[in-house]
Amino acid sequence: MPLTDPQPQFSEAIARRIEASEARVIKAVFPSNTNHHNTLFGGEALAWMDETAFIAATRFCRKALVTVSSDRIDFNKSIPAGSLAELVARVIHVGNTSLKVEVNIFVEDMYQDKREHAIRGVFTFVAVDESRKPTQVWPPA
Repeated sequence: MPLTDPQPQFSEAIARRIEASEARVIKAVFPSNTNHHNTLFGGEALAWMDETAFIAATRFCRKALVTVSSDRIDFNKSIPAGSLAELVARVIHVGNTSLKVEVNIFVEDMYQDKREHAIRGVFTFVAVDESRKPTQVWPPA
């Protein structure tokens, strides 16, 4: 099970926006995405996570964003070639100019009803204006 940070108290408007901005992406893990152990390459997983986090953050604020950091990434289970990876991204913190998005990857067997939590990480984004200066992230554009 993902280790989501304790839920902060959001305003009703922000809570509704967070719910509506959740992003889910499903990827098939092909041999071209794997390492010498025939499991998903860690760098590929990070790229997928950053992209899915970016989608959720953009849906939340509808502003230009840049990734400024990733917190600890926990690789709890390897993801073998021939499986499905479901990425679930959700805003967990709303600051003045920044957002934090938690991303969890679940590995799913293609031919059985088996799904397990595999990877978790948190990505921080900053909203930027036309001059690439930080700008207020909420309310949306």
